[in-house]
Parts: sequence; C-alpha cells; structure tokens
Amino acid sequence: MAQPKPIIIVDQLVKTYDGKNVVDSVSFEVKKGEIFGILGPNGAGKTTTLEMLEALRPIDGGTATIDGIDVAKQPKHIKNIIGIQLQSTTFYDKLTLREQLKMFASLYGQTVDADALLAKVQLTDKAKSYVEQLSGGQKQRFAIASTLVNNPTVLFLDEPTTGLDPQARRNLWDLIKEIRDEGITIVLTTHYMDEAELLCDRLAIMDNGKIITIDTPHNLIKQLLARGFKKKQVVEQANLEDVFIDLTGKAIRD
Repeated sequence: MAQPKPIIIVDQLVKTYDGKNVVDSVSFEVKKGEIFGILGPNGAGKTTTLEMLEALRPIDGGTATIDGIDVAKQPKHIKNIIGIQLQSTTFYDKLTLREQLKMFASLYGQTVDADALLAKVQLTDKAKSYVEQLSGGQKQRFAIASTLVNNPTVLFLDEPTTGLDPQARRNLWDLIKEIRDEGITIVLTTHYMDEAELLCDRLAIMDNGKIITIDTPHNLIKQLLARGFKKKQVVEQANLEDVFIDLTGKAIRD
C-alpha cells in the first residue's frame, strides 16, 4: 500500500542573521495526521524554523511546502490553512472569550460555533469571561481554541505547556491528542522530554541550527541503549508527579 504524501516538506531550509546560519540547511517531512516534535536547547533554531513555516519570517534559503503550497511564494494562503499557538499570545482585554473567537473567525471570513469550541477546551462556563480572569491553564486552552477557528490543516504549538501545573499539563496533552485524532497534523516544540515521549509520533532533535536526528521516541531510546548507554536507576512503578496527581486529582482545577 502506497504511503500518503507528506503534508509538510522542508528542504534545505536556511535562516541567516549577521552572517550566521541560525537555521542551517534543515530538511524533514511531516506525515498527515501525526504529532511531530522539534526538540533542542535554547538557541537551537526550533522557533525560527517554525516561524518560517508559519510565514512569519522570510525564508533565506531552501524551500518549504504545506499541503502542496509553497510557503515563501504563497504566505497568505499558508496562513489560511494553519493554526498558530505562540509561546506568548496576546488577546483583547475588553472582549469575552465567546466574542474573541467570533472575531478571530471573522478575520478569516468565516463564522464559528464559539460555544462548541469552548466546550472542546473545557471552557464552557467561561464563555462570558475575559482573558485576564483565566488561570494559566485556562489561557493555554483558550489559546488553542483560538487557533482552531479556521479549521486548520496543520496546527503549530510552540512550547504549549510551559509554566503549567501537572494537572493542566496532562489535560492539555489529552486535548492535543484529541485534536490529532480529528485529523489535524500537529507540529510542536517543547523542552519537556516526558511530553515529547508521550505525545510525539516522531521527533527531530536540533542543535546549532541543524537537525541531528529524526525518529520515533521509542527508536531513539533503543538506539541510545544499543550504543551501550547505562545509568544507575531504581525502577519505580510511579514517580512524584503520579503521587501529586493521585492525591490532588487529575481533573482540571481552575
């Protein structure tokens, strides 16, 4: 059976600042309907790579296509088929959550069932609230709801759970998997290795503007062990986060 054509194709992508390639000939493909992670230390080039794919930064070299559309040549078209959740998203202070979702949809020339979107991210009871009244976890869930107003083909998430408590993180993980299961391809960056291992079907590890390797989390771990890696450890059936969740409850506490 023929493999489906990748929905994202990145070929020798380059971004240069002050004569230095901060993204240096990066190439990868993302399959339709998968969660693809990009990991790396600060300054590795992860966010810059995403911003070029999102048509937020000019591409200095190489090519990138999303669903067959050339990002550099058709940036407006790209922005109509993707959703973007940034590390810090700014919302309007004087509009309720329901009003903001309707306004965001209007920017795409669309109408949206705002209440259905709020229900998806478990914010039904906050429909008439303002963003400033939300907790950190609620703000992140609302940020994701706002990325879905145009029914995107691809969703970009840049460190979506940074600063969240364990319950909020786990509930956001569930939401991300639900969105993937609805057929939306997801590309995310994260500094949390447990998050990448749990969520990502495949991931790329970047450093100094280059991709070092791409594979599934399971295969990457197997390859490390095959190279003779060992560490002293006591295998426990649970960790402290599991204790915390068990004692305080997994449900969102807003």
